[in-house]
Amino acid sequence: MSPVTGPPVLPMMAALGEMPTGSGWSYELKWDGIRVIAEVDDGVCRLWSRNSHDVSGGYPELIGLAEAPGLRLPAVLDGEIVTLDENGAPSFGLLQRRMHVRDPRQLRHLITEVPVSVRLFDVLRFDGEWLLEATYDDRRGLLDSLDIGDPFWEIPPALQDGAVALDQSAAQGLEGVVAKRRKSRYLPGRRSADWIKVKPVKTRDVVLCGWHPGEGNREGRIGSFYCGAYAEPGGELLLIGKVGSGLDFATLDMLSAELSGLEIDRPAFDPATIPTTDRRRAHWLDPVLVAEVTYSGWAGDGRLRHPVWRGLRLDIDPEAVLVGSG
Repeated sequence: MSPVTGPPVLPMMAALGEMPTGSGWSYELKWDGIRVIAEVDDGVCRLWSRNSHDVSGGYPELIGLAEAPGLRLPAVLDGEIVTLDENGAPSFGLLQRRMHVRDPRQLRHLITEVPVSVRLFDVLRFDGEWLLEATYDDRRGLLDSLDIGDPFWEIPPALQDGAVALDQSAAQGLEGVVAKRRKSRYLPGRRSADWIKVKPVKTRDVVLCGWHPGEGNREGRIGSFYCGAYAEPGGELLLIGKVGSGLDFATLDMLSAELSGLEIDRPAFDPATIPTTDRRRAHWLDPVLVAEVTYSGWAGDGRLRHPVWRGLRLDIDPEAVLVGSG
């Protein structure tokens, strides 16, 4: 494999939308994990996150893809790292225990305690030939034919009925379906309506802008986070709500350590958008961390309705979190 210079290609992203109909679409279950581009050559498997970080060192059990019998190299594949809870459903909360760790001694324990695997859903390069201009059907057909031969790498089926796919997603505790236009090409680094995310529960990314002290059984801890998003690329950071639900004590302890050294004197958004009494007690954060929340919709004041914490997203650039993005 050539010297490390960055990912060979950026992942194509799906647009949030309604379930399409007709024979021109294929449907895949949406896995709640970490998106990775797997670059394989010369007996080496390198994993790249969607924000172009090499995360291979955090997942040593996944490097076996380099020895897959049916994979002709050089090869590049697209997939999602997941970990499953005791019910067999993907758990992003559990996966966070692996996201920061690179120390080999810690990883030896975590490989058993928090096992991970990858769900593959696209092949972008095979036998040295790039397939970005091939149709989804052609790429998917090649993917389905591969003999991966590695228990840590799986190829979930593509379905031809969107309603069935959504039912399966709900039954397995997944976060929705990605509908993919069968004639579509792979568009690196672009969010395209050729791929549509259909979610029974709305989720979105938020920028952590500050936190408010807790009360009651959260006395002395974080009570809630101020959530922001950018009005446009390179634009103003706007307050879009506060999230406190979904934060347990273990998560709060982990976050307290993560936030160490990030406090700043003034909010990164317009302070006039919150009451003066709140401002007096709030702790403001350098807006460099992203989290994912679920929510029921938008209120008239531009704030999220009923946001619930899901977890940190260290694989997402804060500047890419826009008010209008899903």
